[in-house]
Amino acid sequence: MTFDELRTALPGRVLVAGDEGFENAARPWTTTVAQPVAAVARAGDADDVASVVRYAARAGVPVVTQPTGHGASGGVPDAILLRTGQLDGIEIDAQRRVARVGAGVPWGRVQAAAARHGLTGLAGSNPVVGVTGYTLGGGMSWFGRKHGWASDAVRAFAVVDADGAQRRITAEDDPDLFWALRGGGGDFAVVTGLEFALFPAPELFGGRMLWPETRVREVFDVFREITAAAPEELTVWLQRLQIPDAPPMVGLDAVYLGDPDRGRSLLAALDAIGNPILDKRGVFGPADIGAVTGEPTDPSPALSRAEQLTELGDAVIKTLIDEPVAPLANIQIRHLGGALAEARPDAGARGPLTEPYLLYCLGLGLPHLADAVRARRAAIVGAVSGQISGRKPYTFLTPEENAAAAFDSATLTRVREIKRARDPHGVIRANYPVLG
Repeated sequence: MTFDELRTALPGRVLVAGDEGFENAARPWTTTVAQPVAAVARAGDADDVASVVRYAARAGVPVVTQPTGHGASGGVPDAILLRTGQLDGIEIDAQRRVARVGAGVPWGRVQAAAARHGLTGLAGSNPVVGVTGYTLGGGMSWFGRKHGWASDAVRAFAVVDADGAQRRITAEDDPDLFWALRGGGGDFAVVTGLEFALFPAPELFGGRMLWPETRVREVFDVFREITAAAPEELTVWLQRLQIPDAPPMVGLDAVYLGDPDRGRSLLAALDAIGNPILDKRGVFGPADIGAVTGEPTDPSPALSRAEQLTELGDAVIKTLIDEPVAPLANIQIRHLGGALAEARPDAGARGPLTEPYLLYCLGLGLPHLADAVRARRAAIVGAVSGQISGRKPYTFLTPEENAAAAFDSATLTRVREIKRARDPHGVIRANYPVLG
């Protein structure tokens, strides 16, 4: 297929195999994932998106949309990869506490714009992650324990549907599609923009503390103590780190949404551990939320795995706390609960997540490490199998998994029905299709 018609519709913005720059344009954020797409199309606006979708429908070729390339699964053979990063408009309505953003806007820009008004979005930990994909998959925020999923904050979507029509989707106009887009993934329409609620956040308190690996049991005990009584405004993550060319370390990352003095008091138990390598706790604003964990902001060869922990029992302690991290680079336990676990009558397809903790394992997929990293991930999951639920957030799925792992049976049935009704010919394909 030459894609000549599409090249004419989007002059200079369509690449196919053999074109200079094609491989780089097709590369996802996680460079260990291969993306065997047939073409890459860069949209400059919603009209371009509509042109791509209409062409794909005529040609019988699926469209996979990736603003930034995060969350790629590799299951895209012969598809058109639609890049929407140039849809980068952003508007903050401070009076109504609402943000309107294009499909290509990353969270860092939203946070910077909202912070000028003492507001925050329900952003995650990395400022370069795109708002759209994150929100379509639910979106687990530092503030999720207080305000729920990022998808629950959405008030409207601008989309191009599977027929190539541009539409505005709200709970009133199209309740089924609105429900599916709020946490069900990107399988139902191409999102070109979102409107979502912002929340007051004049000041935050928190940051990272690090200790030598020898203090891991003490740090874990304090983590368990703090999270057992934490108010919904406080979120704490335990990190075991094996950074290349550095000694193993253990750390806690914390963010408190509220009065800094109250936040400092809630984290006072950390001071009893003593002699930290690093203590970056302090007052900061929503624009600086990405600095808490300092995650990489460039593409990398990562291999990850996430599971939902039902408890922090003996098997978890033995496997995740007492055993070495290597060959992984990071073993992380995130405290969940609060509003994330609530069954809300106006919730979207994401629904409640009742497990209290999330386990996240990360290693480098470099040639000399990849096999060992995969084996270690599998060994960890096997060792804690009695304390994991088998469900996981959509945005934490990996190429070895499928969308069924993200939903309960009733939700999966409903999103599949909506997919069949709205896109019977499979023109639009998510990174993790609900029918896959």
